[in-house]
Amino acid sequence: MTADLRARIGECRSALAAKPGDSAALAGLFGALDALGEPGTPEEAVARSAFGEALRRQGRAAEAEAHHRAALSWLPDFGGNHFNLGLTLQALGRTAEAVESYGEAARLMPRFAPAPCNQGVLLRALGRWEAAETALRRAVSLDSTLVPGWLNLGAVLQGYGRVAAAAGCYRNALALRPDLAEAHANLGLMVKEAGRLADSLPAFEHALALGLPDAGGVLAQLVQQMRHLCRWDGLAERSAQLAALVRGDGTRQAHPWIFLGEGAGPAAELACARRYADWRTQGIAAMPAGRDAGPRGRLRIGYLSADYHEHATAALIAELIERHDRNRVEVVGCSYGPDDGGPMRRRLTAAFDRFVDLAACSHADAAARIRADGVDILVDLKGHTQLARPEIAAHRPAPVQAQWLGYPGTMGAGFIDYVIGDPLVTPFDHQPFYAERIVQLPVCYQPNDRSRPIGPTPSRAACGLPERGMVFCCFNAAYKITPALFDLWCRLLRTAPDSVLWLLDSHPEASANLRREAMRRGVVADRLVFAPRRAPAEHLARYRLADLFLDTTPVGAHTTASDALWAGVPVLTVAGEGFASRVGTSLLRAAGLPELAVRSLADYEDTALQLAGDPDGIARLKARLMAERERAPLFDADRLARALERAYATMWDIHMAGKPPRPFAVRDED
Repeated sequence: MTADLRARIGECRSALAAKPGDSAALAGLFGALDALGEPGTPEEAVARSAFGEALRRQGRAAEAEAHHRAALSWLPDFGGNHFNLGLTLQALGRTAEAVESYGEAARLMPRFAPAPCNQGVLLRALGRWEAAETALRRAVSLDSTLVPGWLNLGAVLQGYGRVAAAAGCYRNALALRPDLAEAHANLGLMVKEAGRLADSLPAFEHALALGLPDAGGVLAQLVQQMRHLCRWDGLAERSAQLAALVRGDGTRQAHPWIFLGEGAGPAAELACARRYADWRTQGIAAMPAGRDAGPRGRLRIGYLSADYHEHATAALIAELIERHDRNRVEVVGCSYGPDDGGPMRRRLTAAFDRFVDLAACSHADAAARIRADGVDILVDLKGHTQLARPEIAAHRPAPVQAQWLGYPGTMGAGFIDYVIGDPLVTPFDHQPFYAERIVQLPVCYQPNDRSRPIGPTPSRAACGLPERGMVFCCFNAAYKITPALFDLWCRLLRTAPDSVLWLLDSHPEASANLRREAMRRGVVADRLVFAPRRAPAEHLARYRLADLFLDTTPVGAHTTASDALWAGVPVLTVAGEGFASRVGTSLLRAAGLPELAVRSLADYEDTALQLAGDPDGIARLKARLMAERERAPLFDADRLARALERAYATMWDIHMAGKPPRPFAVRDED
């Protein structure tokens, strides 16, 4: 047998001398050498790695890996072998191992730019931002024409929020490849983040025209910026394209938060969220299950968020964190967002039993820290909203994981066990539309802060309002205003004499466009009054000049509606199909004004007109709100804290019993 193998080796080497690279001869040579347990020559080690690379390109990555590893055993100090192994490991989805191979290739081939470039790309995917930046800067310093290096360095800087530097990288990539759709799309995002929304649209449109492997993410951004600017010409067509992509399984990158604005229904929203979550967290494996420490004296709850600063979520949750019963739970603030040094940050840092800053951690390191801190139940407060990092929860750092408050819908993620809602926003008959199991808190899912100060009420003149007449108000962001709803609002203005519509001045172009759209609908432009952004106490004080808050649909007011109710302004809403359009209904029930949650837009219009002609009725609603404010469930942080604690206890009991998550309702013990 040994003689036959040696003869085979000689034959194969002769064949390769005559015809270098002959695949049959190479396969025969490698097989014979392996059978004898002998290494090949250095040249044959290089050839074997090249042979493995050819297999990878054929889609035979597992076979390729075996050849690369054999080649490395023959010639461990050849950088090309390490690089090829990195390519194969990357194809197999073994990202961390691929990073190590690329790093070794970069060490052995210090002038070979693709090695640190590929390493940086994967370090970025792992959330190891600093290491990724170092590797990518090395790559472009070695080869300034390396387009993937500029593109990915831009993405890392973008992740840091260094908008101008990221935009410079994308411009460098475009100088080398003007037809690179991804660079146009990313440059559009940076222009948007710099506040130049109008300038971002051509970049998104150019990227779509050039063609993208998955156009859904860029199309969603284009749609959203058109909404923010109230540029409605062509919006319906773009929205229809986006909905068709999602329904046709044509995109994984369409952002679920943006897609909620389509009002496409819970089934389509689940499909969008599920594919997006899979795309964002691909290649992430759950951490091994931790050893159970036995019965708990109190549960350790980790609240995961980027919003522990002046933010709507922070404003809602601050008092709740303070009111948690420390005999039942220990609360940990798991923060991966910016520290603005402001009063809300200081308040929250003091409110948590422990506050952990994970902003500089990779996804894996953040998860490891959460695991090391012994968090029993991790509550994701971000979902699929801006700056969210679902990759952290995808590592499964906690035995039980839930999502609550920040995102009004399903995350579509298998690593989230529960979604916390209430009977109105998450009815049990909607369970088929949630990847998570529904947990219903009694009355309302949303917390509120009773300590929010309201400043002195300004005069109407100071706010640009007329001294007399009905003030319809909507301080929702402009992107929530749809053309169909604006039609209705303009009919209200035409029918109710001396009425005005008081809106938030979200963006100068949006305000100008809304005034123009009002004139197209027969409404004088000055019937629209725009309120500039103000500090929270001053903003809440302005509400008291409004008569009726008009909610939006399909994405309604959340914090904005509870602000109005806290300030004593009645809210008129219409419930839709999904969570995002049912929040107003839940808030009104919890505030004691359920009759202002109507069933249809026709009822919404009729009710608004009826109230516009009944100032005494408006006054009675306001008086009810102010009389009930201190005892209404909506503003009872203690009551909600106890309900949440009972929810957490039930989740934990289910887990400790070894049973899978299940839907349940939390009893009300008021």
